Amino acid sequence: MSVSQSTVSAAIRRAQEERRGALVGYLPVGFPDLDTSVAAAIAMARSGADVLELGLPYSDPVMDGVVIQEATQTALAAGFRVSHVFEAVRRVREAVDIPVLVMTYWNPVLQYGVERFASELAAAGGAGLITPDITPDSADEWLLVSREHGLDRVFLAAPTSSDERLELVAAATTGFVYTVSTMGITGERTELDAAASRLTARLREHGADLCCVGIGISTAEQVASALEYADGAIVGTAFVRALRDGGVDALARVVREIARGTERSDGERAESSPLG
Repeated sequence: MSVSQSTVSAAIRRAQEERRGALVGYLPVGFPDLDTSVAAAIAMARSGADVLELGLPYSDPVMDGVVIQEATQTALAAGFRVSHVFEAVRRVREAVDIPVLVMTYWNPVLQYGVERFASELAAAGGAGLITPDITPDSADEWLLVSREHGLDRVFLAAPTSSDERLELVAAATTGFVYTVSTMGITGERTELDAAASRLTARLREHGADLCCVGIGISTAEQVASALEYADGAIVGTAFVRALRDGGVDALARVVREIARGTERSDGERAESSPLG
């Protein structure tokens, strides 16, 4: 599948045309229960998210911070099953016209069956997978199956990635490259690492089409800062905390607040206007 056919890349480009760039919002499926997680995802889409990232709860979430770890453990304790991901995607897509990616560690996909997982995700209306713990050179089966089912494959790039690795990631990724803002686990930080800007520039030098920055973004100001050099900003922990502490209504308020970071300033609007 070419990038031009990706609903994810189309949503990001639409956000760039209308605003400064895209907001990608993460929530784990099944937290605090399946129905609430579906309602929360729908509320996120209606409150300003351009792309949804639904996490598949996993027993060993090595990249996730405490807030997300606790949420996924809650989902697992409540009886989460892999099949719930497809149900959640289907229900969200029936309610809102927004691309839905699934973020998953690779072992659950292997255990479920790569072909079976891809087929059911595509049938549910899913856009593709974000796979934090596999790299393109170890993902031959996924590359083949994702093409067959028209699914995006979002790989991660880190500040420590070699030029050779960035070349592979840029060539194999569709949708966007998940650009890791700083080394470490997910969570909120008071400042985004300047390495994110340098990494985005390196990715573009290696042919990456769209780059969205994630890990550590939790405010409208940080979103705006990321969109000075990236095509989208990914927010997770702040949204999971809002859902945990205040339910769906509180989540919707926080999404609206953080989405302000995607808006153009008056000066930017004048520059983009044919009359400006």
